[in-house]
Amino acid sequence: MINIFRTLFLAVTALSGYFIFSGTFQGQELYGAGLGLSFGFLAIILELAVRRAPVRTLTGAILGLAVGILLAGLVTMPIKRLPLPEVFSGGATFLVFAVLGYFGLVFGSRKGNEFEYGRLVKVFKAKSDDEYVKLLDTSVIIDGRIADICETGFLDGAFVIPQFILHELQHVADSSDPLKRARGRRGLDVLHRIQKMPSLDVRVVDKDFPNIREVDAKLVALAQTLNAKVITNDFNLNKVAELQGVSVLNINDLSNAVKPVVLPGESMKVFVLKEGKEFGQGVGYLDDGTMIVVENGRKHIGKNVDVSVTSVLQTTAGRMIFTRLRDEAEREEYQTANAG
Repeated sequence: MINIFRTLFLAVTALSGYFIFSGTFQGQELYGAGLGLSFGFLAIILELAVRRAPVRTLTGAILGLAVGILLAGLVTMPIKRLPLPEVFSGGATFLVFAVLGYFGLVFGSRKGNEFEYGRLVKVFKAKSDDEYVKLLDTSVIIDGRIADICETGFLDGAFVIPQFILHELQHVADSSDPLKRARGRRGLDVLHRIQKMPSLDVRVVDKDFPNIREVDAKLVALAQTLNAKVITNDFNLNKVAELQGVSVLNINDLSNAVKPVVLPGESMKVFVLKEGKEFGQGVGYLDDGTMIVVENGRKHIGKNVDVSVTSVLQTTAGRMIFTRLRDEAEREEYQTANAG
């Protein structure tokens, strides 16, 4: 079908050249048909070349050509006003248009792949969700807490999911390991849940970096390209992104920030679940997952005990609360007071 269209197109260009010359240059109609046919072949060659070029390259070439022609028009305006022979003035004008148009075409086509259209849109509109783009890491999607945070309204705007993150999730979901398969499917369910939230603009982008093998490195490179923030709970990705100047929203940091403040000397009730690493220690957990280490709590495993906080250790990986049995703490205080 395409070949038929091309044949008809060549016939139209040849006939156009024939009739144009028949009205202007009597007896030269065949030359006109040949010239029209030549322009037709040239257009088809250009069409074949354009089909193989990426859209960004074509867009860049068109914009570059337009800028080059505009500059040529500005440059030739003074030339046309000079008292020069018409042949010289016309030749100079044609030369300027040809040089600047060609330069704009070549420069625009080469720089088209580096151009980000989102930045052009920002120039013509006020602040929008595009200025607060956030990239989701695989680990934070599988974790699932991101969906709960979004439902509370603390996060909104544009969420960008790269194709290479989706491919990694799909790979995990198709794993032969039942645990990995369940984690991957959970991540896909979380993405579907986020997509249905009206306050969010979830976008899937095809941008990739073939020269970069690691998914985390690709994510950091994409964040730099889009000037976006990365949402993750991966400690290593957090550090790598910060070293490269990329803003990071760490879900673990948020979780630690909203945990209740516990001060040394406060009392609480803890269920001793298991023994600790050190001799005699017992370990329990708060409802938010905070680990509580109970000194001499090993003998109370499986029981609820009253403890007194001695110190709190805060790290990027979480928080640990060190405690003593309240009876022992009160006994020591009593003995200290009597000794005093």
